[in-house]
Amino acid sequence: MMPAPPGGGSPGATDTVAYLADYEQRYQLPIIRPATVHAVRRGEQRLLVDTDAGTWQARHVISATGTWWRPYVPYYPGIGGFQGEQSHTAGYRGPEPFRGRRVVIVGGANSGAQILADVSTVADTTWVTLRPPRLLPDEVDGRALFTLATRRAQGADGMGPLGDIVAVPPVREARDRGALKAQPMFSRITPTGVTWRDGTGLDCDVIIWCTGFRPALGHLAPLRLRGPDGLIPVDGTRAVGEPRLHLLGYGDWTGPASATLIGASRTARDTVTEILKPNT
Repeated sequence: MMPAPPGGGSPGATDTVAYLADYEQRYQLPIIRPATVHAVRRGEQRLLVDTDAGTWQARHVISATGTWWRPYVPYYPGIGGFQGEQSHTAGYRGPEPFRGRRVVIVGGANSGAQILADVSTVADTTWVTLRPPRLLPDEVDGRALFTLATRRAQGADGMGPLGDIVAVPPVREARDRGALKAQPMFSRITPTGVTWRDGTGLDCDVIIWCTGFRPALGHLAPLRLRGPDGLIPVDGTRAVGEPRLHLLGYGDWTGPASATLIGASRTARDTVTEILKPNT
């Protein structure tokens, strides 16, 4: 079990990393790092995993490369001609580089709200979203979200109409000082800013794209499994087109809340159980 953090309370990021490192050492897991996987392909009898540390033959492959490796920036007309700076959540390191500048923040989920809360303390910010952002009630924290994820895994209702954005303290503070106000999504990017369909324009120095990521699936391209939506169809975690391949941790399409630690644990347990069944 994960030990309680020093001083009590809920574990933070540092506690979680330390626990995972201790877990690896305790069970002497045969982890090879660094090893970049270039391709997973079909061999005569087994799957072949090509890496810069060698090639492995495998009866089963679990792909768990996650959803945080490929930053996604949507296309808008004029995006290539913008003369200011464009960045993405993936490269955000704090508000100081934006001090005194005019910043447009794009995205109505947690990263957009949290970066807005941060940057709005030092810059002139405008928040734009595709849909009106919805904050969760203040009392709903990470533990409550894990409870909801458990209910979803058990087939009960999920988030429902609660909202999308966790009201962590910086977001609540930004809301209380009136900074958490969103504009509709712009329709075009100009060399000096953005414009909306009604012709309204706004000059800005920076656009921060808080628009999420796409699953890192390039190593599975030789298997030719992707569907029209760019994802690999799965039954549970097993790839429909290649039963020796399982996908873990890519979001709800590979299991409820599977991109979280608690969700990954559940789907990993189920996947291992399935792999160990006779004749699989």
